[in-house]
Amino acid sequence: MSRRLVLGGAVLAATATLTLGLPAAPALAAAPALAAAPALATAPALAAAPAPGKVAGELFRAWLAGDRAAAAGVATPAAVRTIFGYAYRAPDRFDGCSRGVCRYVHTSVRVPGGLNGIAMAVTGSKVTKVYLSRHVVRPSAAAGHLFAAWKRGDRYAALEVGAEDAVRTLFRVRYDPRGVTHHFQGCAKEPKGYACAWSYEGGAMFMHVRGSTARGYDVRSITYTAD
Repeated sequence: MSRRLVLGGAVLAATATLTLGLPAAPALAAAPALAAAPALATAPALAAAPAPGKVAGELFRAWLAGDRAAAAGVATPAAVRTIFGYAYRAPDRFDGCSRGVCRYVHTSVRVPGGLNGIAMAVTGSKVTKVYLSRHVVRPSAAAGHLFAAWKRGDRYAALEVGAEDAVRTLFRVRYDPRGVTHHFQGCAKEPKGYACAWSYEGGAMFMHVRGSTARGYDVRSITYTAD
C-alpha cells in the first residue's frame, strides 16, 4: 500500500519641616524594620495540552513513515492498530479539526462511505480513537456496521460505511433501546446492488448497498415502509 501522500515611577519630593524657633522634639526611636515576607515559591506552570491538530499530525506522519513506535507515543494501542490497517492509500488533504476530531480526506481517489479518509479523536496529548473508510467485502457487513453505529449514536463510525445522505436519514431518529425491536432479515439483490432489511413492529427499514468485493461495499441510501 502506498502511503505518500503546519508607573513610570513617580518621585516624591521630600518636604522640609519648619521649626520656627520651637525647641526640637526629642528624637523618636526608630521602629524596628519589619521582616520582609518570604518570597512565595512560584507555582510550576501547567503544561498546556497540545492542539488536537498537532497530535493528529504526529500520528499521521508516523503512520506514513511506518513507524509504530512513534505512533504509540501519541496514540492508544487500539488507535495505532486501526490506522495501520487502513486499506487505501493515504489521504492527501488535512481537513481541519472539530470538537477534538481531526480529519484527513482524499481528493484524488474515491473510497466507500461518507468519511472519505481518516478521522482521529484526540483527548489531551493522545489520539484515542481512529475512524477510517473501510473496505467491506459483504453487503450484510456494511449494513450491520452502520446499524451498530446507529445504536451507539456514533456518526463517525456510521460514515465509515455509509454515505452522508444515508447517515443523515438514519440519524434523524435516535435509536431507542426501549423502543421497537429491529430484526435483521438479510440482504437481497436489487437492480443496482443489494437491499438489506430490518423489520420491526409496524414496518421495515431498507439499507440500499452498492459497490463490489474489489472496491468495497457501502450503504448509499435508506428507505422505510409501513405495514
